[in-house]
Amino acid sequence: MDNNRVYIFDTTLRDGEQVPGCQLNTVEKIQVAKQLELLGVDIIEAGFPISSPGDFKSVVEIGKATTRPVICALTRAVEKDIDVAAESLQGIPMERRRIHTGIGTSDSHIKYKFNSNREEIIERAKHAVQYARKFVEDVEFYAEDAGRTDNEYLARVVEAVIAAGATVVNIPDTNGYCLPMDYGTKIKYLFDHVPNIDKAIISTHCHNDLGMATANTMAGLLNGARQAEVTINGIGERAGNTSLEEIVMIMKCHHNLGLDTGIDTHKIFPTSRMVRNLMNMPVQPNKAIVGRNAFAHSSGIHQDGVLKNKDTYEIMNPQDIGIDQNAIVLTARSGRAALKYRLSTLGHNVEGAELDSLYQKFLDLADKKKEIHDDDLLLLVSGHNTKQQYIKILKLQVTSGIDTTPVSVLQISTGGVVRELKADTGNGPVDATINALKKFLSQYKMELRELTLQSINKGSDDTCKVHVQVEVNGMICYGFASNTDVVLATVEAYVDAVNKYFVITNKDNVEDEEEEKK
Repeated sequence: MDNNRVYIFDTTLRDGEQVPGCQLNTVEKIQVAKQLELLGVDIIEAGFPISSPGDFKSVVEIGKATTRPVICALTRAVEKDIDVAAESLQGIPMERRRIHTGIGTSDSHIKYKFNSNREEIIERAKHAVQYARKFVEDVEFYAEDAGRTDNEYLARVVEAVIAAGATVVNIPDTNGYCLPMDYGTKIKYLFDHVPNIDKAIISTHCHNDLGMATANTMAGLLNGARQAEVTINGIGERAGNTSLEEIVMIMKCHHNLGLDTGIDTHKIFPTSRMVRNLMNMPVQPNKAIVGRNAFAHSSGIHQDGVLKNKDTYEIMNPQDIGIDQNAIVLTARSGRAALKYRLSTLGHNVEGAELDSLYQKFLDLADKKKEIHDDDLLLLVSGHNTKQQYIKILKLQVTSGIDTTPVSVLQISTGGVVRELKADTGNGPVDATINALKKFLSQYKMELRELTLQSINKGSDDTCKVHVQVEVNGMICYGFASNTDVVLATVEAYVDAVNKYFVITNKDNVEDEEEEKK
C-alpha cells in the first residue's frame, strides 16, 4: 500500500442524505453515484439497507450502475442488519463490496444507549466484524462517538476488531466535539499503542458541529489515518460532515504534505452543483472552494492585486476545480447543440425526444431571461425529471398593490380532473393563493412552517428557487420549485410539498369542498 495515498470515502448518499428535505429517489442517487465515480472517489457509501426498502434498492442499483468504486453498505453491530447489507451487495463483484458495521464506544453510549459495559461492547464489536467477514472480504468497523471515547479503551477496541478481521477502522468524531490537536493526538495514540494497526487502514469521519470537521480530518491524516470520510458540499446531519472539496484541495495546494488522492479536481465544481440541485440544499456564498464568492474579489486592493498577478489573492486556479471562465453563454438564440453540450459538461447526457422536450422548456425560460446560466439549466433538468404530480396548477391570476386587498384566482387539476376556479384574499399574493388552494383541500389541515427564497444568479429577471416546509395533517413535507415569477415559484413549491404528502400516505383522491359538504 502506498503510504502517501489517501482514500476518499464519500458518504453523500448516506450521511449526507440524512439532512431533512434532502432525500433522493433511486434514479437521482444513481445519477450522483455515477458523477462520484467520474470524480474519482474510492468508496461510495450507498445507504443503510435495513433502514428502508428504498435504501436497500439504492445499494443494489448503485452497484449495478458503477464499475470502479467500492460500494459500501452501513449496518449496526446486529446480525440481521449485516444479513440485509450482504444481500444488497450480492450482485457486485467481491472486490467492490464493503460492509460498514460498528457500535458506540464512549462511556455515554455504553451506559445510556446500550445499558452495557466496556467488555461486552468489545465482544459485540468483534462478533459483528467476524459475522460480516462471512459475507465480504472488506469489513470496515466504526467506533461511534470515538471522539469522546477514552483513548486507552479505544485502542483495545481497535486492536480487537482488527484481530477479528476488520480491514478498515473508522474513528468518528460523531458529535463534532474534538479540537484538532485532540483528534490528531487520538489517531497518533492508536498508531503508538495498537500492535496490529498496520493490518488495517485507519479512517476519519468528522462532523462540523463546532466548525472543525475539516481541521480534525486533516489532523487525523497528518497523524497516520489514510481514509477520509467526506460529503459533497459538506452536507450531513446537524451542521454537516467534512467537505470533500476542502480536504482534496488542501492536499493539492499543500504539496509538501506528500499526500495524494485519486480525485479529478476539475470535476469538483460540476459535482457540487449537481448535488446542490438534486438535494435542493443551497451552498452558502462564502463556502470554501465551491461557494459563489470563493473566487470573487470586491475590495479595491484585492482587485488590483489579482489583476496584476492572480497569485496575490488566489491560492487556487478556478479552472482546477472545474470553473470554466470561458463558458458558452446560452440565450434564446442558442440551438440544441449548444444546450446539449452545456448539459454534458454538467453531467447530464440528453438526446432525442428528451432533448427536444427540454429544449422547448429552455426556450420558454430564455424568452424570460437575457442569459441562461448553469444553475438555471440544472433546475430545468431537475424539473424535467420530476414525476407526474397529482395536483397541478392550471391557472393563476393575482391582484396586489398599495391600498388594494390581494386577491388570487386559482384553478387546479387533481388526478387529471380539472376543477372549477376558486378565489380568495390574503395579506399578500402568496397568502391569497395558498388560501385559494386550501379551498380545494379543505379536509386537510395545512400550515406553512418555513419559506426560503434564493436568487440563483443576479438581476431582476433571475430564476427564483423556493424551498418550503409545509405541515399537512401533522406531517412535515418539503417542497421545491423554481420560476422567474416569485409568486408562482412559491405556490408551486407549496403544491410540491402537498403532493409529497399524498405520495407518502398513498392517497389517490382529493375531494373538493363541495364534495365534503354532501
